[in-house]
Amino acid sequence: MTPLLIGGVGLAALFVLIFLQVPIAFAMMAVGVMGFGLQAGWAPAFTLLASDPSQQFTSLDLATVPLFLMMGTFASVAGFSEDVYTAAAALLGHRRGGLAYATIGGCAASGAICGSSTATAATFGKVALPQMLRRGHSPGFSTGTIAAGGTMKALIPPSLVMILYCVVAKTYIFDLFAAAIIPALLTIALNMAAVAICVHLHPEDAPLSARLPWAERLVALRRAAPAGLLMIAIFGGL
Repeated sequence: MTPLLIGGVGLAALFVLIFLQVPIAFAMMAVGVMGFGLQAGWAPAFTLLASDPSQQFTSLDLATVPLFLMMGTFASVAGFSEDVYTAAAALLGHRRGGLAYATIGGCAASGAICGSSTATAATFGKVALPQMLRRGHSPGFSTGTIAAGGTMKALIPPSLVMILYCVVAKTYIFDLFAAAIIPALLTIALNMAAVAICVHLHPEDAPLSARLPWAERLVALRRAAPAGLLMIAIFGGL
């Protein structure tokens, strides 16, 4: 079999295995070993199957992936995301589109703690969406804001996507984290600008809320302080 034919058959087999609900990691591993064995021989293929997973399990770079996920899980269970959103809403909720601004800012802050875009979007779907709907925001505007804020996580260090890219490209993770700061800030600013344009064109989607007294705002800020300290510790450690 030619390499081109092996690649085509392997790609088709990969989709068949995924369709049969075989976990993607095991499907890719099976197809990769079979393809390598057909081209280089079965002895090197089985040697690769034995050695490559052990090398990945001992990779210090990949070890950061479960550690960041674990940190994000602990922060979510501790209610850090809710505290960050509550503080942002207390400061901005009385402005037109203030809860949307708070959602974008809260997603960005939570993204600096949690390593997963999906987890960030899911968390704010539970935290921010009920408050936005309860205060009269339209469902489309509310869910769109949360979806846009959640996907920013891929650009905000520490990002699992960046870590995996650096492992594959064999480059320094810290360099990519540092390079992502400006794009991340630009993305946050553009999302804020998009919210401002939307609420200007359709003010009925984001009615004004009552202004909270400063005593309640300070309480909300104090509750969010541990999350802020954790973000400082993460970036300071990096």
